[in-house]
Amino acid sequence: MEAAEGYHRDDSFRNKITTVNEDGKRKWLYPKKPKGKFTNYRTYLSYLLLAILFAIPWIKIDGEPFLMFNVVTRKFVLFGQVFWPQDFHIFGLIMISMIIFIVLFTTVYGRVFCGWICPQTIFMEMVYRKIEYWIDGDYKEQQLLKKQPWDLEKIGKRGLKYSLFYLIAVIISHTFLAYIIGSDELLKIQRAPIKEHLGGFIAILAFSWVFFFVFAWFREQVCLIVCPYGRLQGVMLDRNSLVVAYDYIRGEGRAKFRKNEDRKEAGKGDCIDCNQCVNVCPTGIDIRNGTQLECINCTACMDACDHMMESVKQPIGLIRIDSENAIAEGKRVKFSTRSKAYTVFLVLLLVFIGFLFKLRGGVETIVLRTPGVMYQENENGTISNLFNVKVVNKSSGTLKLTFDLINPKGVVKMVGQDTLMVKKGESSQQAFFIELDKKMITEKNTPLEIGIYDNGNLIEKEKTTFNGPINK
Repeated sequence: MEAAEGYHRDDSFRNKITTVNEDGKRKWLYPKKPKGKFTNYRTYLSYLLLAILFAIPWIKIDGEPFLMFNVVTRKFVLFGQVFWPQDFHIFGLIMISMIIFIVLFTTVYGRVFCGWICPQTIFMEMVYRKIEYWIDGDYKEQQLLKKQPWDLEKIGKRGLKYSLFYLIAVIISHTFLAYIIGSDELLKIQRAPIKEHLGGFIAILAFSWVFFFVFAWFREQVCLIVCPYGRLQGVMLDRNSLVVAYDYIRGEGRAKFRKNEDRKEAGKGDCIDCNQCVNVCPTGIDIRNGTQLECINCTACMDACDHMMESVKQPIGLIRIDSENAIAEGKRVKFSTRSKAYTVFLVLLLVFIGFLFKLRGGVETIVLRTPGVMYQENENGTISNLFNVKVVNKSSGTLKLTFDLINPKGVVKMVGQDTLMVKKGESSQQAFFIELDKKMITEKNTPLEIGIYDNGNLIEKEKTTFNGPINK
């Protein structure tokens, strides 16, 4: 960010981390409870997203979960559509599209995902932090409580707080397990004795303690140290990206507020150096130093600054959502060439994914000649080959499949039942013989076209080859 005339920013903040003190020890942050319209908007959105997060595992489309990522069985469900390993290319493209969307969103709107949508931020700021404010009080009361000796009051508050923290961590771990194995399987595990699902119980116990550790102790360090998205934002953002920014043109030079003083005549900027933007920041930064790695665009500093500006009868918006160019040069926010390129690529990718969905169909069939089995010559003058068929049912109902030769003329004889039943979301396989008249075999590998019928309706055609002696 280019400095305005008379703006001498202290860059010493670049040499230290907000959560580490001069001795190299962890510096605990006690952000002030934010208030204001942006905090209200973020609260409403967070509760809506939390409701969606906890509701999705229980929503089904045609009997399938809305979302499920079962790594163990290699079954993935997106929006009620079942994806098997054979569909991994489509699943991979969907994941790539999501990544590109996040990149595009960040390029245009900055790190609004981190402050408004990220589950880590929502749980930390809108669930755990609110419990903390309710039990321990605001930031100054929390600081006093930390220094307070371990009397009955402190033990009671700590016990209540951490009990609620762990209870919520257990609920979160069960919800994430439902995304992996499905809500029906989760209910079965919950109702069954622990000894029948000891491995799952241990996994839930481990995950619940991980969530408890993250939200009770590790906290903002997830954003500052672990999350790769914060590291990538420097590559994604440009000077036209929308970020939470301090208007240093208007705000510098900052000085304390004096009643009835004309700040313009005194050569002072609008910033009254109240430090409230720092007090409310959940990552402990000073937004007046410019765009920083730790900033998650939560807009808490905007609410704090607007409140102080209104108190001293100054225009609000000293800290606002804007681009660096808009502040430094008075330019309007532009949709950059890079953003346009991301948009075009994303649209093309989504169209291609839609095309693949259309080609995907409701059933996938693989017909292969059984390896290691030679052709057989029958007494009636026919040659037979043994085939294996594997069917994956991607439709919303049970398939009742029969098989017949389309080209050339021949006979299909199933091994076992004449109809292959495949339930929705499942796969099955069966063997069958194909018999051809010996006179029809004019080459070593005769091309075959097999029709797959569901309740008598042709739903798919499969091509393979038939092995036999060449008729000369």
